[in-house]
Amino acid sequence: MRLTKQTNYAVRMLMYCASADTGSLSRVSDIAKAYGVSELFLFKILQPLVEAGLMETVRGRKGGVRLARLAADITLYDVVRVTEDNFAMAECFENDAAECPLVESCALNAALYKALNAFFAVLQDYTIADLVQNRPQMRMLLNMMQAEAITVQ
Repeated sequence: MRLTKQTNYAVRMLMYCASADTGSLSRVSDIAKAYGVSELFLFKILQPLVEAGLMETVRGRKGGVRLARLAADITLYDVVRVTEDNFAMAECFENDAAECPLVESCALNAALYKALNAFFAVLQDYTIADLVQNRPQMRMLLNMMQAEAITVQ
């Protein structure tokens, strides 16, 4: 299974916000710069994260984005569920699948469902906090120290 670019950057955006000081706002422009992607791309990813209650936005001159819940309360499964459209591992998983006489009793189908459920179970075991805690260098690697110095001045 391969996750989309949207999921990858959704997790990265959440990690960035989790690395910021608790409750502080992050600017999408700073996140985009840290990861070398366009702001427009991140805004497209941000919308479903806000709708799902994973992130929140604050408008205004000193606005920005932040986690809507504690990083320890956001699992990777939560993110994947919001950002991925399709988990069809084989043609059989899709509603408009080609006709196959084995669909009802196919061992491959059962094995793939079991694998997919195991994948989801592992994602439920990891939170955004797990990805950033004990990583003191993360703030430095994301150039957050520099962004903070600019906003303080």
